[in-house]
Amino acid sequence: MVEKSAGAVIFRKNEGKLYYLLLNYAAIGDVNKTYWGFPKGHVEKGEREIDTIKREVAEETGITSLWFADGFKETEKYFFKHGDKTIFKTVYYLLAETQTQDIKLSHEHLDFIWLLYEDAAEKLSFKNAKGILEKANSYLIQKPKTQGAKWQRKIQKRGLRNSQENSRGERF
Repeated sequence: MVEKSAGAVIFRKNEGKLYYLLLNYAAIGDVNKTYWGFPKGHVEKGEREIDTIKREVAEETGITSLWFADGFKETEKYFFKHGDKTIFKTVYYLLAETQTQDIKLSHEHLDFIWLLYEDAAEKLSFKNAKGILEKANSYLIQKPKTQGAKWQRKIQKRGLRNSQENSRGERF
């Protein structure tokens, strides 16, 4: 069986620092096990990934205001067991900023936490998720030496925005 999901690495800025949102999930089939990860959910038939992300983030966290980073998209692939079935899952992640700090946690989750990068990387349960967080953090803090302040202005004008179309012409 194959599943397709979409999610977001969500961050917010506070006093010049980046905080990442992690959710605590109950493991499927074992109520005694939990894991920490990013908001995500199943892509419905005919639904675009961006629409899945907006829907799932709103349902799971109450966050309805997101600004998506142009050019950031990562993929996580893994197998998991559900009963007697082995499922191959592909999850597409976008990077999104919010100014919302207070979370309205859904019944699907046990807890949430906002953490600085190092703490979030340690808290995440799976290696794939840690790699995605590392790429997201690098995307946000990378400052090419050759471009200096010019790069900063580009990011402020074009990097993160709440628009209906990105630079590749993909509509949200």
